[in-house]
Amino acid sequence: MADLRILKLADVLVSHSTKLKPDERVLIEAFDVPEEMVSALIDSVVAAGAIPFVETKNNKILRKLLQNANPDMVERQASWELSRMEQMDAYIGIRGSLNALESSDVPNDKMALYQKHVWGTVHRHRVNKTKWVVLRYPSPAFAQSAGMSTEAFEDFYFNVCTLDYAKMEAAQQPLKARMDKAERVRLTGVGTNLEFSLKGLEAIVCAGERNIPDGECFSAPVRDSVNGIIKYNTPTIYQGVKFSDITLEFKDGKIVNATGSDTKRLNEILDADDGARYIGEFAIGFNPYVTKPMLDILFDEKIAGSFHFTPGQAYEGVADNTNRSSVHWDMVFIQTPEYGGGEIYFDDELIRKDGLFIPNDLHGLNPENLK
Repeated sequence: MADLRILKLADVLVSHSTKLKPDERVLIEAFDVPEEMVSALIDSVVAAGAIPFVETKNNKILRKLLQNANPDMVERQASWELSRMEQMDAYIGIRGSLNALESSDVPNDKMALYQKHVWGTVHRHRVNKTKWVVLRYPSPAFAQSAGMSTEAFEDFYFNVCTLDYAKMEAAQQPLKARMDKAERVRLTGVGTNLEFSLKGLEAIVCAGERNIPDGECFSAPVRDSVNGIIKYNTPTIYQGVKFSDITLEFKDGKIVNATGSDTKRLNEILDADDGARYIGEFAIGFNPYVTKPMLDILFDEKIAGSFHFTPGQAYEGVADNTNRSSVHWDMVFIQTPEYGGGEIYFDDELIRKDGLFIPNDLHGLNPENLK
């Protein structure tokens, strides 16, 4: 008998996230995901009258390919993956992992080649030209990163991924209105004091249509407006490598100093292109079920009481400050008391303190009201 939680998740992805219509073509791309989940998705897609296309991938095989990558191979792969994506109306990407650090020993130049051609080209088309949603899938390794048993983590996972996103979307509207209106933003916390402008940039409500789980409202700073320093208090995995204690110093929008647990590799990534040292996204997180880092960015960037401040590519056409890069690195700062607290100000008005929203119209986004 099929796991009813899997059937419910498949229905959320098809009916809510991608809103598939009859005869639309959808690519299901599954990395290390059980056949049961992929089969449930196919059934949901077919029930909606849409047409499923499936590719299953293995992270160990991808690692081996990346280790042996060369420009001709990578450019050809990007070409045929882009050609396929151009024929799709929608995309559902499910990423499981038996080892979150599987790609940690791939040389940086090989990873940069893949990021530039395959990820950059195909990802850009998928984000800008299709309906899409991406999510992780529970595994023992994922449970271990979360500090939970496999069974307890699966229960948590399905609860957080299938919450009431319509309620969350309604509660975000006042925050969007305030972000749309705000000109000056100030962020504070331990080792952190940042200022920048949001003038002229629209905020985007996120409630289960692009990421599962969801729970953020994002915009982007005016590209050259960021000044100050931030010391991220959440570890991060990027290009298969774990980083912690990242500190970035900004002057007129540009990262002029960057240090962390692996300062050399950090700066190699930030030197990938001109845009990698500018910020492409500022987002406020508020998923009530995600309360601590799990070393998975699709969860960590939604932590209640957090924000993320992202070096690299802006989202083209929405909240677009025109920054372009092969890098998009969501780095998270948590402002709850357990992490030293912190404040968010819009035009000198205190919006959130120690992870809780202060103005009455934003109380709907506090954890007790979203659960």
